[in-house]
Amino acid sequence: MISWVEFAAMFDGFAVAIMPWASVVSIFIISIMAAQNVLYMVQLFLAYGVLRNRRLHPGVSQAWQQLNVTTMPISLLVPAYNEETTIVENVRSMLALHYPNFEVIVINDGSSDATLRTVIDAYDLKPVVRPYEEAVKHKTIRGLYGSVNYPNLIVVDKENGGKSDALNAGINLSRFPLFCSVDADSLLESDALLRAVQPFAEDQERVIAVGGTVRIANGCSVRSGRVTKVDIPTNLVALFQVVEYLRAFLMARLAWSKLDALMLISGAFGIFKRGEAISVGGYSHDTVGEDMEIIVKLHRYMREQGREYRIHFVPDPVCWTEAPESLAVLGRQRRRWQRGSLEVFFKHRKMLFNPKYGVAGMLGFPHVLLADVLGPPIEVLGYLLIPFFFWMGAFDLEFLLAYVALSFIFGVTISVGSLILEEMELKRFPKPGHLAVLTAVSILENFGYRQLNNFWRMVGTWHFLMGKKEWGKMTRSGFKKT
Repeated sequence: MISWVEFAAMFDGFAVAIMPWASVVSIFIISIMAAQNVLYMVQLFLAYGVLRNRRLHPGVSQAWQQLNVTTMPISLLVPAYNEETTIVENVRSMLALHYPNFEVIVINDGSSDATLRTVIDAYDLKPVVRPYEEAVKHKTIRGLYGSVNYPNLIVVDKENGGKSDALNAGINLSRFPLFCSVDADSLLESDALLRAVQPFAEDQERVIAVGGTVRIANGCSVRSGRVTKVDIPTNLVALFQVVEYLRAFLMARLAWSKLDALMLISGAFGIFKRGEAISVGGYSHDTVGEDMEIIVKLHRYMREQGREYRIHFVPDPVCWTEAPESLAVLGRQRRRWQRGSLEVFFKHRKMLFNPKYGVAGMLGFPHVLLADVLGPPIEVLGYLLIPFFFWMGAFDLEFLLAYVALSFIFGVTISVGSLILEEMELKRFPKPGHLAVLTAVSILENFGYRQLNNFWRMVGTWHFLMGKKEWGKMTRSGFKKT
């Protein structure tokens, strides 16, 4: 049995041995975190510049007059799996859009609940026949439904194959040159298509995909498929996500769009040229990150074909989505997102630092490496190792405080900066009290929520390494109706 004196001597020897390595590891961790935070600051300033210099979009009536001749028809694809609580409001939102020519294609992906029956009953649908070409692969279609009362609505019932499979079925059945993917738990503002389609109207040859802003609908009032009153959630988990979405859409995606290196358009709201999507094989079935993967495939395809192209993000059109309100459901979502990012990154790893793929390969993909591959494990290691090294005496208190300052102050600055951009340029939150609450949440999220997110992402990384393929159940509570 080892005596206390012998144990103390062993501990002192271990501490001396790790001293040089502790400094190296600590500097590496802090360097990566500093690089991430500097990149976030650059994104914040780029986004500010784009918002300040953007051409303000006209109102609905003016936009209709200006764009109804130049815009291309759009097929809205709405994949639905067990969405009985939101599907009727979602379809009502789609049918009421202000747009010259569009169709709504709802794809029931083998739901085990009453999704299909709910939408059939709500819109008095009957079986119909509609010829289509199988340009991209998907599972067997069991039936098509339509109604004389809603001639631009068709519902597809198919075997379960996942979201990407459902979207591919929608692509095959669509008849228009553009398609828009919209989640079944989301609502589009009435002028969202008119605003999002503007890059296509201005540059029909080069623009191949456009993404719009996604906002949290929790707490908002919904009537007839429209958000009638903007409010913030009362649920703290949903409040954290409001700040996250501001950061992701208003800052990050706007900045990467400016650099022509946008690597993700949200599956909740994105418009694509149908021909180009078919050329890359539609949505892939081997990843849960299908929304990111189709953008990466488009970058690869267009670069390998030597064609000029643009992939845009437009901040004005808004899609409202229901966010998870429980940590259990949110954790499943974030683990899936992380797994999807890693699947896409390693599937297309040849793009990394490859000048053949332009700014997407030299800037966009390295950012995925830094933010999604290296970022989570290094940040988690920092939370564990830096305090441990301090306890071992590897460095002094000043070093530990500098690390904490770097970790938390930058996080607060980025979140509050995104909120300032929102208030300066878009003003989507009508009450001053909203901004006060969200500012407090921007600070609070750095003390627990951010660390929990990194834990979920680490679990997602483990699932990726283990080859896990499950999607994970996403429970919906439905929109707040008035």
